[in-house]
Amino acid sequence: MSSINGSDIKKVVVACDAGMGSSVLLTSQLSKTLKPYSVAVEHSSVDRIPADADLVLCHAGLAARARANKPGTVVVPFQMFMGDPAFARVEQAIKAGETLAD
Repeated sequence: MSSINGSDIKKVVVACDAGMGSSVLLTSQLSKTLKPYSVAVEHSSVDRIPADADLVLCHAGLAARARANKPGTVVVPFQMFMGDPAFARVEQAIKAGETLAD
């Protein structure tokens, strides 16, 4: 199990596989939400997660692949591309310096 303190998160990667555009929209929305905390948000293929990613967000069906491709990095899975509670949990951890674990 990996964990990270929200205050240590500087780069969040939204990892996807299907290429349907939903994850690109999510990346844009999260960029706006996390900008006040000086957190960068990028979009990436689940198979090419950047080495400097502090936290990975991906659909629950891709979580095992993301963990295999980026061991030791916290992977937060979600079910819905819009309004999933995982996004609020990530923002809260960053805002309050709370621990996030996968």
